[in-house]
Amino acid sequence: MPTKIEKDEITGTDTTGHEWDGIKELNTPLPKWWLWTFYATIVWSIGYFIVYPAWPTLSGHTKGVLGWTQRIEIAERMEEAKAMRAPFVGRIEKASLDQIRSSPDLLNFAMAGGRSVFAENCVPCHGAGGSGAKGYPNLADDSWVWGGTLDDIHTTITYGIRNANNESRIGQMPRFGADGILKPAQIDDVAEYVLSLSKRSTNADAAKRGETVFSENCVACHQEGGTGSTDLGAPNLAANIWIYGGDKATIMETVRNSRAGSMPAWTGRLDDATIKMLAVYVHALGGGK
Repeated sequence: MPTKIEKDEITGTDTTGHEWDGIKELNTPLPKWWLWTFYATIVWSIGYFIVYPAWPTLSGHTKGVLGWTQRIEIAERMEEAKAMRAPFVGRIEKASLDQIRSSPDLLNFAMAGGRSVFAENCVPCHGAGGSGAKGYPNLADDSWVWGGTLDDIHTTITYGIRNANNESRIGQMPRFGADGILKPAQIDDVAEYVLSLSKRSTNADAAKRGETVFSENCVACHQEGGTGSTDLGAPNLAANIWIYGGDKATIMETVRNSRAGSMPAWTGRLDDATIKMLAVYVHALGGGK
């Protein structure tokens, strides 16, 4: 409860009359300069609300006396940047991929543009620098499922993989286990054979049996020795580079249920010049073919 106002014996300052657990509150107002600064900020804020767009409305916002926003400035800068880029973009639209690679100024421009586009669109799946992740190919190791030439990469980016686009790359591995094509023991053996291709098998007898299973069921796509086929999108199984994992359990799961990763078609989302720049950048990540 408030007590009577009295003078503090130590500081000589009047109290406010408030006391908590024997502690009395001193009456020490804020400095005048602080109060005037605070009042000035209030006046400034009112002026700001009047001069600049500030208050939201049902259909937008108040425009303010000046009618200026950073959106306008950003739009102007983007138009300026677009105008500066236009000569290079025009040249890239007309140039072939090889011509872009052989022209130092176009190559520098394409690499810078491709890096930016990759960061905005591709990094969530392929990782920074194209390092990949489980289920997403590493674009920096120069091992390509659908081919690593400039034209191959450009086609893959343009039409994607296993999507609704009519030109999409399509490659489908059978579900050897789920559809009863192979028995569990055969799947175990063929997985052991696949491990042997990269000298990681621990069961020579199983690998030998698996070689027969592989020859009868897998060679058509993955070729003799598991070297793969970029025409069919069949990975090289002897390179010890894996999209979903190369341990035996993961290989068996792949054989059993297949994989069906999908990549969007970027045509229609990105313009032709941007796709060319992206292809040039991705090609450079792993040295390309």
